[in-house]
Amino acid sequence: MKKNYYEHTFIVNAVLDEQDIKATVQKHIDFLKDNGAEIEEVDEWGIQRLAYQIDGKRSGYYVNAYFDAPSDLIAKFERQLQIDDNIMRYLSIKYDNKMKKHRELQKKGLVPEVFPEVSPEGEEEAQA
Repeated sequence: MKKNYYEHTFIVNAVLDEQDIKATVQKHIDFLKDNGAEIEEVDEWGIQRLAYQIDGKRSGYYVNAYFDAPSDLIAKFERQLQIDDNIMRYLSIKYDNKMKKHRELQKKGLVPEVFPEVSPEGEEEAQA
């Protein structure tokens, strides 16, 4: 079966204690592995402020994963996330060839950063 390359981000309820957050993340990564996904990278961004409140909450624990998986797995995975009360939001992105090439360059450090460096005082260094 043909596999596609995906980037998947999900937000875990940050009200949970650290052990429950880690268990929730592991449960979903294990689901991917058990169903034929080849995980390339799992990046836990930690607790971040949300752009807007979700169910009265102002922050969430962000997790970003990159993986190869059969295309029929994504629907099953998203269903699993939907029924998990600890998952606040999620987003799956299927990469095309151009996006995959950009990702390879990113991993090699050949793509410039999108955001300017910020000094400790919180002002952009580029200001005169």
